[in-house]
Amino acid sequence: MLIDYFLIAINSIRHRKLRSWLTLVGIIIGVAAIISLITVSRSLESTIESQFEQFGANRIIVSPKGFQGPGTSSEGLTTKDVETIEKIPGFKYVVPGIFLSAEVEYRKEVGFTLVSGIPAENFEEFFIDSGAKLQEGRLIKEGDKFEAVVGSRVVEDMFKDKLRVGSKIEIKGHEFKIIGILKEIGNSQDDNQINIPLDTAREIFNKPEDVDVIIAQVKSANDIPLLQEKIKKELERKRNDTNFQVVTATQILEQINQVLGVMQFVLVGIAAISLVVGAIGIMNSMYTSVLERTKDIGIMKAIGARNSDILNIFLVESGLIGFIGGIFGVLLGSIMALIIGQFSKGAGFLLIVKIEPLVLIFGLLFAFVVGIISGILPAYQASKLKPVDALRYE
Repeated sequence: MLIDYFLIAINSIRHRKLRSWLTLVGIIIGVAAIISLITVSRSLESTIESQFEQFGANRIIVSPKGFQGPGTSSEGLTTKDVETIEKIPGFKYVVPGIFLSAEVEYRKEVGFTLVSGIPAENFEEFFIDSGAKLQEGRLIKEGDKFEAVVGSRVVEDMFKDKLRVGSKIEIKGHEFKIIGILKEIGNSQDDNQINIPLDTAREIFNKPEDVDVIIAQVKSANDIPLLQEKIKKELERKRNDTNFQVVTATQILEQINQVLGVMQFVLVGIAAISLVVGAIGIMNSMYTSVLERTKDIGIMKAIGARNSDILNIFLVESGLIGFIGGIFGVLLGSIMALIIGQFSKGAGFLLIVKIEPLVLIFGLLFAFVVGIISGILPAYQASKLKPVDALRYE
């Protein structure tokens, strides 16, 4: 019997091709929007998590309050704060860093990018622990002064002529030799960054005491909460203020995931509006179908069809419309997500888009259920038609 319902629904859709396609458009757009947004947001979350895993979960980050990341102005931390943290036992190393936007010149061509200063003696260990990998050359080591390690996009995109190991660039009137090129990390900030020894950065930028961020590598992950509290207490006691923040990589990731969760909820909610419009389209189409097939309904009832048979015929038809729309919507949404991933790569952020089967199945089932719900009222109306009235309908 179910096969008969299905065949009748297929036949009805085929005989009303234009209206069926117009009805499908709303469902396709709604499902595509939901699938693409869920896929992109989940991929973004996964990409950020993987980058934080590379950065290292065993790190405590100390920065001035209001510090928004490398390249933003900040005040508050100094070398004295670094010395205070270094005296606390339990750390593998404590690395201060300064970050400044600067003009970079190569063969009389000028570019602007972020220059970071990291202690030469900790440079190699710090970058290895961060998950950074060399494409070619070597990392900065103790004794280096006017040497630089650059990100992949500095080499490829900053100047017309491609940079190489051994190329010389000028920063603040000082010549630096490129000794190493990092592999692509996946975000524009790191891939566009030029890294130089901290002492050299202090000298050329005239920042003898300033520190933008302090990164403390913990020996044991179990000690992170205890050491985090120790840093807060010691800095507050030495500085006699609380103009700083002490966070872990895990806490930063949790905050980002909370923001992404809210954003995903809002975006999917907006996308769902188009699906509601599609559902109204199905309902309207089914009401019209009931009116057009009133005589057919009367004939079916006259030869023994029950109310439940008529109800099921129209429910199967509306559900089938929703399911077909879901198939096209899932395909379109997946393609859109992959295109967004390619655009993000071109923009300097390596978004690894993963098409999850469960998300696709959810999209199909959701469209099918929306179709069924949209057809309930028209199907109920059709099932309640009296055979005599239906046969006399003009």
